[in-house]
Amino acid sequence: MFIQIEPQLDIPIYAQLRNQIMEGIVRGELKQGDVLPSVRSLAADLGVNMHTVNKSYHELENKGIIRIVPKSGAVICWQAEDNVPEDQIEQLSQVLRPVIVEALVLGMNDRHIDELVKSIISNVKGE
Repeated sequence: MFIQIEPQLDIPIYAQLRNQIMEGIVRGELKQGDVLPSVRSLAADLGVNMHTVNKSYHELENKGIIRIVPKSGAVICWQAEDNVPEDQIEQLSQVLRPVIVEALVLGMNDRHIDELVKSIISNVKGE
């Protein structure tokens, strides 16, 4: 999997890394049981601080996407489920709500927002 960090973006580097790992899972580039590079190794490869990679890994672990095994590394443990737990749906709703409100305030209508979301999904999946 290729990870590209763009320091000039307003998105923190740890979030870019976290998001790209999740996108790799969505595209099937990373599968359950795959081992991610060590924090030290990935930080060196990307030219970022080890704490940045560590923060990304811990956020992914808190979401249940990876499992950090001391002395062994980080392992993908996510497997998509048909029924997403209600608490995760609520968390996503809380994150998406302000973005959708902003889109509405900017003048986007329901159809434009739907099209944007579908476009993002296609892009993430590499379709």
